[in-house]
Amino acid sequence: MSIQLKINGKIHDLDIEPDAPLLWVIRDEVGLTGTKFGCGVAQCGACTVHVNGNAQRSCVTPVSSVVGAEITTIEGLSANGLTPVQQAWIDHQVPQCGYCQSGMIMAVSALLKTKPHATDEDLASAVTNICRCGTYPRIRNAVRALANEKV
Repeated sequence: MSIQLKINGKIHDLDIEPDAPLLWVIRDEVGLTGTKFGCGVAQCGACTVHVNGNAQRSCVTPVSSVVGAEITTIEGLSANGLTPVQQAWIDHQVPQCGYCQSGMIMAVSALLKTKPHATDEDLASAVTNICRCGTYPRIRNAVRALANEKV
């Protein structure tokens, strides 16, 4: 079946099944591999993308549910270098193995878009992504630094 998706501002005409998971369409059909597979059941968050600006787990999102939506992957967050969140990740040395980090950055970016001065409580309730390396203290430090910036 022919489905049209807008990913990172570009229209993609794809011959795929409507129930295909968005994650696999992004990775295998479109060729954007920054979005990772972690668990396949929307628990870990490695597959987080933005759909109309909201963080969404792409491993359980059928493509038919996002036709007409603006889909943004980690590759599409910025056309002009690093975003403030990505720079904070570097400044606070957040990644360890790095596998979960694209999903974590997507989730935090969506949170800070709606709550630029997010608290630790906001972070804990809105970003439920799992980091196997346990870099949560570094993530909190990066988010605190961003939340304390003058906006």
